[in-house]
Amino acid sequence: MARNLEEAADETGDREGYESRQAEVKDFWRTVEERDIKPIVDSLDDDIRDMVLQAIHEPSDFNPDGEQQDKQEEQVKQTADLSTSAPADADSKPEAAAETAANTDTPMPDQPATLESTNIPTEQKKRIEVAVRQLKTAYNAARRAFRIPEERIARVQAALDSYVGTRNYHNFTIQKTARDPSAKRNIKSFVCNPQPIIINGTEWLSLKVHGQSFMMHQIRKMVGMVALTVRCGTPIERIVEAQGDLKYSIPKVPGLGLLLERPVFDSYNEIQAVKHDKEKLDFGKYEKELEEFKQREIYQRIFAEEERDNTFHLFFNQIDNYKERHFLYLTSKGIEATKGAGKLDEQRAVKSQNDGADAMEMQ
Repeated sequence: MARNLEEAADETGDREGYESRQAEVKDFWRTVEERDIKPIVDSLDDDIRDMVLQAIHEPSDFNPDGEQQDKQEEQVKQTADLSTSAPADADSKPEAAAETAANTDTPMPDQPATLESTNIPTEQKKRIEVAVRQLKTAYNAARRAFRIPEERIARVQAALDSYVGTRNYHNFTIQKTARDPSAKRNIKSFVCNPQPIIINGTEWLSLKVHGQSFMMHQIRKMVGMVALTVRCGTPIERIVEAQGDLKYSIPKVPGLGLLLERPVFDSYNEIQAVKHDKEKLDFGKYEKELEEFKQREIYQRIFAEEERDNTFHLFFNQIDNYKERHFLYLTSKGIEATKGAGKLDEQRAVKSQNDGADAMEMQ
């Protein structure tokens, strides 16, 4: 993805704009590479150094069978609902306020591949695997040490503001068209807490959305679009464009961290409670108890699961390494860059059929 972003910026004359949108993080990985990664690479034996780097940065090339890459691409298709048979609509309850805790990971180099080549001697393979684990540990430590700059938080908030109001979310759910009236939803507020929290060395942002109703996957796709827009240095206007008539494939972030914080009864309180002289329903009076419960029963489990499984990192890593063109609207070229998306899958299907026919002929 990073290569595509830079190439598109150059081709469209947007290099200066792209770099300005990434200014606060442009030197992060360069510093990590020089300070943390280079000493490890320099210490590797000459006979494995190139293979270790290939396993780190070109996993699909290092694994000739491509099984791991195929599996990752299938996971990306599922998370972006590129093909789905799920029900057309599954609204949540009206007048809901949802909160999601988002890991503030910065872009990370490719995930190390599993060594599957049978041409590598066992002893050499063991040394490669040890080196790959060592580099992976260094990258993970750097990723968890990342602290989001204030400018980046402001950009996140500006992106979230693109959702406020009544807008068309046909691209943010499944099996909806732009002309479907039910795809229009009202978002009253979408706020990023400007004060990140640090749990076990990892920084998190709290995002809170207040809407009248949500469709299946809508919040996860809204957060996914914001995260990728900010992370990729994409113009924020792209979020507004995705609310138009054209089709955008938007990945949904992992559900880890998404929770219904409280129901909101504004309409009832303003009309029915007053009309019938009833007590207003306000959960704000229980704020202390709510916060204690969230910290004790929800947040700690979320943080522990992310630390164990690296859920968010795997999500971003899969998007970074996806070979098709579905997500290239994030580049400076916009939606035009996605033309031809799916052709690689078609070519693979034809090749698979041809390989199967050849095998039958050989038998």
